[in-house]
Amino acid sequence: MHEQERWQAIVRLVQERSVISARELAAVTRASPATIRRDLTHLAAQGMVRRMHGGVRALASPEGSTLEARRFGVSQALNAGRKRAVAERAAALCRDGESIIINGGSTTFHMVEFLRTSRLQILTNSFPIAAALMQDSDNRIILPGGEIYRDQSLILSPFDQDSIQHYTASKMFMSAASIGPLGLIESDPLIARAEAKLLTRAADLIVLADSSKFEPRGSMAVAPLSRIRRLITDDGIPPAARDMLAEAGVEVEIVVVDEG
Repeated sequence: MHEQERWQAIVRLVQERSVISARELAAVTRASPATIRRDLTHLAAQGMVRRMHGGVRALASPEGSTLEARRFGVSQALNAGRKRAVAERAAALCRDGESIIINGGSTTFHMVEFLRTSRLQILTNSFPIAAALMQDSDNRIILPGGEIYRDQSLILSPFDQDSIQHYTASKMFMSAASIGPLGLIESDPLIARAEAKLLTRAADLIVLADSSKFEPRGSMAVAPLSRIRRLITDDGIPPAARDMLAEAGVEVEIVVVDEG
């Protein structure tokens, strides 16, 4: 079982059982205890599970959080290989010296791996993206003001006037809960509002969407298809989705994913 597959399996088991021991995880994944310990350390650092003596447990929803979006850790584990391939292509579009925006999300998080040697000015509302790039890159990182929503690992502000109003970017990279004829759709109004606000600060919108994002999900429209400069997806995109994007005049780039 490959690393990404183990992470996905671990997160799924934790969500199903709430609490699971490292010994059980080693048996299920057929990995060594040392490998499982490294996996759990990584997943805990990314906010996907919570360590406990002898194993891990699921993250509890923070008191007062009302966001309906899927937890970041769970989202990151789903279709991880496809998301990584899409993110790699997106990162290749960045040029040193650019000012960009990376919206928080499980697909955009994979861009971190490919931006470590870049020299960009990056505004992000994702705490994990900011933390990873600050630790191991020469990029300049800018965070908006607001409250940290732990489950989604996002920094969101309820105010119209905040620190991002003076920021300008050549590109904004983002995903969405789903993509349909009405455009980019989110599941929570606070997330949709925050993304729409970020969009006002960028010239071009580049959407990262693995092929599962063309299933109906969510009800809050963020932006119409006409706002998208380029959409990057994988070779599993449904034919109907390709036709929909072509009719809307969206430039689509398809990456081939080797899942062997």
